[in-house]
Amino acid sequence: MARKNTKTRTKSKGSPTKRGKPKPRSTLIDIERLPLATFAEKAYLDYSMYVILDRALPHVGDGLKPVQRRIVYAMSELGLSAAAKFKKSARTIGDVLGKFHPHGDSACYEAMVLMAQSFSYRYPLVDGQGNWGSIDDPKSFAAMRYTEARLTRYAQSLLAELGQGTVDWGANFDGTLEEPRLLPARLPNVLLNGGSGIAVGMATDIPPHNVREVAAACIRLLEDQKTTVAQLCKHIKGPDYPTDAEIVTPPQELREIYDSGNGSIRMRATWEKEDTDIIVTALPYQASGSKVMEQIAAQMQAKKLPLIEDLRDESDHENPTRLLIVPRSNRVDCEQLMAHLFATTDLERTYRVNMNMIGLNGRPRLFNLKDILLEWLKFRIDTVRRRLQFRFDRVTERLHILDGLLAAFLNIEEVIRIIRKSDEPKPLLMKKFKLSDIQAEAILDLKLRHLAKLEEIRIRGEQEKLSKERDVLEKTLKSRVRLKKLVREEISEAAEDFGDPRRSPIVVREAAKAIDQQSLIPSEPITVVMSEKGWVRAAKGHEADPRALNYKSGDEYAHATQGRSNQRLITIDSTGRAYAVAAHKLPSARSQGEPLSSMVNAPPGASFAGVIMGSDDDKVLLSTDAGYGFVATLADITTKNKTGKTVLKVPKGAQVLPPQTVSDFDEDWVALVTNTGRFMVFMVGELPLLAKGKGIKMLNIPTKKFASREEYLAGAVVFSEGDHIMVYSGKRHLNMKPADIDHYIGERALRGSLLPKGFRQVQGIEVVKK
Repeated sequence: MARKNTKTRTKSKGSPTKRGKPKPRSTLIDIERLPLATFAEKAYLDYSMYVILDRALPHVGDGLKPVQRRIVYAMSELGLSAAAKFKKSARTIGDVLGKFHPHGDSACYEAMVLMAQSFSYRYPLVDGQGNWGSIDDPKSFAAMRYTEARLTRYAQSLLAELGQGTVDWGANFDGTLEEPRLLPARLPNVLLNGGSGIAVGMATDIPPHNVREVAAACIRLLEDQKTTVAQLCKHIKGPDYPTDAEIVTPPQELREIYDSGNGSIRMRATWEKEDTDIIVTALPYQASGSKVMEQIAAQMQAKKLPLIEDLRDESDHENPTRLLIVPRSNRVDCEQLMAHLFATTDLERTYRVNMNMIGLNGRPRLFNLKDILLEWLKFRIDTVRRRLQFRFDRVTERLHILDGLLAAFLNIEEVIRIIRKSDEPKPLLMKKFKLSDIQAEAILDLKLRHLAKLEEIRIRGEQEKLSKERDVLEKTLKSRVRLKKLVREEISEAAEDFGDPRRSPIVVREAAKAIDQQSLIPSEPITVVMSEKGWVRAAKGHEADPRALNYKSGDEYAHATQGRSNQRLITIDSTGRAYAVAAHKLPSARSQGEPLSSMVNAPPGASFAGVIMGSDDDKVLLSTDAGYGFVATLADITTKNKTGKTVLKVPKGAQVLPPQTVSDFDEDWVALVTNTGRFMVFMVGELPLLAKGKGIKMLNIPTKKFASREEYLAGAVVFSEGDHIMVYSGKRHLNMKPADIDHYIGERALRGSLLPKGFRQVQGIEVVKK
């Protein structure tokens, strides 16, 4: 447990001087001792509350953060109304920093710029002249010494009632001036302009809304406080950003956001067709057209978007957003193309909603839509009551003075006599005519020219007018119904004055879906060739002769497979691991290719046994020269990992043979040959269908002969009825026709039969299609 704070009084001990005399004792010093944990906790909490209340979160009353409120108030003090001349922004920022907000000038100016940008604020508070940034680059604004500013008409909705006793005032940072704690907003600005900020332990993201919709919801709630969020959503359809892009969040999700106070909103760019071209006419809130163009161009350069031929940004002053996308042909499905762009670029963006704000009790919390409106209506009703009370007090005070003046006019001769003959006329006037101190003072301050007969008529006329006003004010202050009616009328009047049509339409759209990259790749026949050292390349068509290609010095042909450019190339290494490579990314056969080791992460020292292509359902024979093997589907051995996956268990001392495509599991044959010329044929269906493993024995090789590498499997191929088999023995080759092959059909796992003399030193076999 932390110890309680204790204060101890200690005396500093004097230390001896060089002469040996002690220094005089110092005065007693108060030292407050605190545990480090307590001090750190208090300091952190103080800082947290300062950031939350004085910097990051808006207030539900006027919807402003302190810096924004101080900028608006300072501009009003400078006389920068909507009808005034522009003044340099540096003048405003100087006043704000020097009088109310002692922080960095750049941060303060940036807050002012944000309130002036029509593409950032739904209803800007500052009317700027000069370079205040652009949609593409909101922070490209000029320095404050170059720009000029004044308040907008909408800002008057925050300031119009400021000097009418509507809000509390407090001292500024140095106690020399007073500033308003809140501004008497006539509309719920916290919803109209929204806001964002990051505090300590909480953040806020409030989307902007439309004045007319919010005003209608306020009036509905003012008339019936039992109105539900769902009923309020009939008036407030959703956020209304300062852009013409579409809100594609479903209405049900919007209601859930307004009910809970948090969620996310999706916006999508609007587009239209112009002949065969696609024209993007509006971008999501705070999306940059140049960034969108860069994102699309990056996909085009990476060959991930062959459907687009050209891009152009034709935006200008008349068309702030006009992005031109030229499809490659008129056969391109524009709907599908745009759905892909929505899913992969900033043409569709998601915005977080987190309606944290400071309530009327001065505490931050999460509000839902109804809570915000109820809290603001409470603030507005109290503001109007204070304004009426302030006016009532002034009217009553003035009537009191007018009563005294009228009494003086009715007895003007006596008043003049008292004033002329008395050194202290004030007490005598008060006693003679039963006047108050204020009334007597007003009579004494009266100028001679106001003693005319017409002045009495003016006073009686003013009395009558103010009496009527006082009666109306008194009735309104005593009646909650009248007060609510007045608030409702003022909200309607403000909405009519500042309202405009909705900018962001709410449209139900299907979810954006990126185009499968495989479907974008052209399907062309190719032949993939691998060399002994693992270099691969792709030749167009299936007619290419792999053996006729040029190879690097010391390298030669090893294996080839046929497929299509939109398929994956599967390769298997000497450790039994399989890898997948996109075939369309392979280098052309006109070059000498690229090493497979640069495309995948194979174990150190591993070599590549062969390559194969096909669809996921296609089958492949996997085998080792130890005579073992099995059949697998390509789906089982395909992986997206560059490190591959283990599919074949390789016996000790064995090598992996090139994989072979199985066209028909029930009809195809397997031909096996050893280096010593033993040849055997059996049906593929005799082998098991596995996902991985060692397989079963296909041809019997004596263990001792295999261990000494005296005998091993030189080749294993899969062929169909009618195909020929070419056996390579040194520089000679044996073309085995179907009739010749029939002599070697036998049972799996036997020794097989010897080939003719002269062909018993075999290097490999190959299928020659019929």
